[in-house]
This record gives sequence, structure tokens and C-alpha cells, in this order.
Amino acid sequence: MKNISVIGAGTMGNGIAHVFAQTGFSVNLIDVNATQLERAIATITKNLDRQIAKGSLTEEQKKQTLANLSTNTKLAEGVANADLVVEAATENTELKLNIFKQIDEFAPKGCILASNTSSISITKIASVTNRADMVIGMHFMNPVPVMKLVEIINGYATKQEVTDTIVSLSKQLGKVPCVVNDYPGFIANKILMPMINEAIYSLYEGIAGVEEIDTIMKLGMAHPMGPLQLADFIGLDVCYYILDVLYQGYGNTKYSPCPLLKNMVAAGKLGVKSGEGFYTYTVGSKELVVSKRFQ
Repeated sequence: MKNISVIGAGTMGNGIAHVFAQTGFSVNLIDVNATQLERAIATITKNLDRQIAKGSLTEEQKKQTLANLSTNTKLAEGVANADLVVEAATENTELKLNIFKQIDEFAPKGCILASNTSSISITKIASVTNRADMVIGMHFMNPVPVMKLVEIINGYATKQEVTDTIVSLSKQLGKVPCVVNDYPGFIANKILMPMINEAIYSLYEGIAGVEEIDTIMKLGMAHPMGPLQLADFIGLDVCYYILDVLYQGYGNTKYSPCPLLKNMVAAGKLGVKSGEGFYTYTVGSKELVVSKRFQ
């Protein structure tokens, strides 16, 4: 396996492209938006410079990593020679199904198709292809160059050989693979999202404030980041979407998104990406300030 195509040049896509290219793979990063591709390469370059500053990478390794990267705005061209395609587009079911129909049409027959989805059924994604046994979930964590975990999700028809290949590949990237089965939220978000939702409910019900909730979970439970700050980091819209997938998938009200979360998403208060969520974010500032809405 030498040629990797990554679809989607957002935060997750550029991180996935980064780790593959740094490990020596030839990577084609694909996005319909040429400007987004430029931003992605700039972000990867900045992150490589950060690694150099920390002493974990040399200038020569940076040059080689960037040389391993190419970009493309046309999916058909971008996947034509791929051994593995990793889809990292927006967490939207219809969008992903449409992308997988196209990948299936244009990628080589022996190519493995993986999705970085954090909640959408791999079996459902695989059903729109003619190679369901070659489709698998490869859920990286953000930030991809730093986080060790890769949650590997077997669809109903995924072949054992495909799973074994992706497990081995993840280890080659320096990651720790964990294989799970295809049920709503898999494991990471089936456990994480109800915790975040409960934290939001605790704020909504007036049990405690933003800082208190996050501080208790950081200092009392040894979490590196409080659940409300983490929700901001993930994106409140993404949290809402995943909770809704869990709610619809299991039919259990414990997964029903908190009304406060629903209102914040409707108001465009999405966390870091919008500049305000439970906290306020200013470009270039390291200070974390609780949003005035909750003071």
C-alpha cells in the first residue's frame, strides 16, 4: 500500500493527510474547494514547523513530508491510483453516501474505502457501493498528528483481511487501533456524547456554572479538558448531530440533545469555529473566557 487519497481538506482531512505523508506514503488530498486545499497545506506546513521547534522532526523530514503531498479538486482523478481512500468530509449522511458512490466508481477494484465518520453507519455507507466487503471505518481523533487512537469500525460485510490491513496500517502510522462493531456512535461517541450532553443539562438546569462543571471533571476525574470546553472544540453542531444519530438509532431519550444545545446551534454559537460557545474565543489569545451568556 503506497498511494493514499484523502477526501476533505478540513481539520480532520489535513491532519490525516499530514500523518500519512509524514510516514512516507504518497498522499493525494482532495477537495472541491481549491482555497481550502491551499489552507490545508499551509496548516500542515505550520504544524510541521511546530514539530521542528519541539525537536521531534528535522527540516529534511519536513521537506520530504511536503513532497509526499499533492492536491486535487477532482475526485475521479484523485482516487484513480489509490490503494486506500480515506473520506473525511463533513459529518452529513447524504454527502458521505454521494461521495462513496463516486469513490466506488472511480477507485481501483482492490482499493479499500474508509470513512473517518464519528457516528454514521459504516454498513449504510457500504450499501451504496459495489464493494461492501472493502468498506471500513477509520475514525481518527483531533488533532490527528497528536492523538494516538484510531477507532476502526467493521461494517456488517467488512472482510477480516481488510480489518487486519487497516489495523496494521494504523500501527505503521504510530497510532493505537481499537476495533469495534457498527452500532450508532460506535464506542467513542456512544460514551462521550452522553457525558457532554449531561454536562450541558447540568448547566441548563442551573446545577453549576461552566467553569465549575469543567473544573470538577478536570481535577476530579483527571480529564485533560472539561466536557463543555471539549464540546466547543468538537463543534456544538457536530455534538448535536451525533446525539441525534444516537437518539434516532437507539430510540432512547437518554441520548436526546439538551434544549440548550439545540438553541445554541440554532443561534450559530458553535464553539471555537464560530468564536463563541460556552466560552469566547479570540484569534491569537490563549485566555479562555466564559461566554457572557453564562456569566
